[in-house]
Amino acid sequence: MNTRVKRIVLPLGGAAVAAGMIAASLTAGASASAAAAPASDALATTKAAALDTVKFWTASGGKALKAATKFTEDAAVKGRVRMGGGDAAPDGKTGVVPPIGQEKVTPTHAKNVNLPRTIGKVFFRLGRQVYWCSASSIQGKYRNLVATAGHCVYDTDANRDTLDHWVFIPAFYQGKAPFGIYVGKSAYTHFDFANYEDFDSDYAFVTVYNGVEPRTWKDVGRLGDNVGGQGFAWNQKIGQTVYAFGYPAGPHPDGDRPYTGLTPKYCYGKTSAAGTVPGFKAEAQIALKCSMTAGASGGPWITQYSSTARVGYINGVTSLVGDTDANGRFDFATSPYFDSETYSIYSAASNLWSGKIGK
Repeated sequence: MNTRVKRIVLPLGGAAVAAGMIAASLTAGASASAAAAPASDALATTKAAALDTVKFWTASGGKALKAATKFTEDAAVKGRVRMGGGDAAPDGKTGVVPPIGQEKVTPTHAKNVNLPRTIGKVFFRLGRQVYWCSASSIQGKYRNLVATAGHCVYDTDANRDTLDHWVFIPAFYQGKAPFGIYVGKSAYTHFDFANYEDFDSDYAFVTVYNGVEPRTWKDVGRLGDNVGGQGFAWNQKIGQTVYAFGYPAGPHPDGDRPYTGLTPKYCYGKTSAAGTVPGFKAEAQIALKCSMTAGASGGPWITQYSSTARVGYINGVTSLVGDTDANGRFDFATSPYFDSETYSIYSAASNLWSGKIGK
């Protein structure tokens, strides 16, 4: 078993960094042998607060949603970065939790890539600005769970807890919310990320209330019932093939803007060990060749993806993007390595009910 010891560097004065069903359905005999104490923080914990969040995003015909821009803080590694040299590795047995609706089904594969309905955008407010990241619905006991990057939930720059007015809109496409708006209730991440901004743990699992129809505020039911939910995998062998989905929109370092953020995109390939990035305290991430830009942060990395069923197993989320050959183009993305500690934090979040707020 790997007994990796992290070298933690405390932030100085809050300075900004640069750039029950679940347990029964494990298909591999895995245990969270390296259980981590999760950091949990409140988002909208009361119905009144949740309804206020819906009102914020739907007022004036969704003016705030239309004004939101891709989140660029803590997204890009500056300068040339070498791959390899990190110490990402399993810390226990391999395990998976099946996707919603696939608990007893073996995923099949199709030649064409159909985008999953589970992916979408998370919207939030930071100061007076409104932003978005990428995210996905994921399996949970109450079908109310979202997986995304930690820096898309926690305010790393201001050393606060969580970002304001946090919502998830699945299958977001050209400004539309076809399955409703889901307000975040509670967020779970690793203690090291919440307290030390350690990007080796740049992931978060967020419980959400039942969805609300944006025009009538009617209750539309649970997230997982409406769009499904990806499975979850941990302690996977590095070198597996994954699809990374997200909503990129930012420019490359050379100024080129190939993406609009209006529609989801994906990268495909085998993971590898990422290089160490001291500025983000990243020593154990995995990497994927990928040209997506800012806005893709938080998007799921899905292994064993079935284009027919549109589900697979999330074993990473986009954390950082960077340039390996310094030619002005982002050519790789990174993700935290999902290990037994990740599983223990996922488990804490995946067994919590949220309730409903709509009419």
